[in-house]
Amino acid sequence: MRIMGLDVGDKKIGVAISDSLLITAQGKETLFRESLKVDLDKLINYINEYDVHKIVVGMPLNMNGSLGPQGEKTKQFVAKLEKKLIHSTRIDREIEIVYWDERLTTMGATRSLIETDMSRKKRKGVVDTVAAVLILQGYLDGNRTV
Repeated sequence: MRIMGLDVGDKKIGVAISDSLLITAQGKETLFRESLKVDLDKLINYINEYDVHKIVVGMPLNMNGSLGPQGEKTKQFVAKLEKKLIHSTRIDREIEIVYWDERLTTMGATRSLIETDMSRKKRKGVVDTVAAVLILQGYLDGNRTV
């Protein structure tokens, strides 16, 4: 059983997957959005390939904790993903979807990539994946039972 982390944006979706012990998050890829059908099919492929049982979606809240326009778009995307999961013949289990506060994760991801001296052009291609890793790792750390 693994958990998938998503950083959902208008143009890209960062994808991370936990290890099987639910200790660490590893970045998988940045999906460049094509169409809703293609995007959801790619996520379904990851769910099957990695035996995902839960999805953690970064919720872009405003600094005061309120839900802004991007948060609404994220909720709409998740509703479509939930519908696809329910009706998919390729999924044989219930997949729980939870939200995780992602305030400042993209900024943190960008900062960490800058510290590695990565060029701006290369950062644009991986920042969403790193943000997905930070979202998922935050969730894993926050829900670890010792």
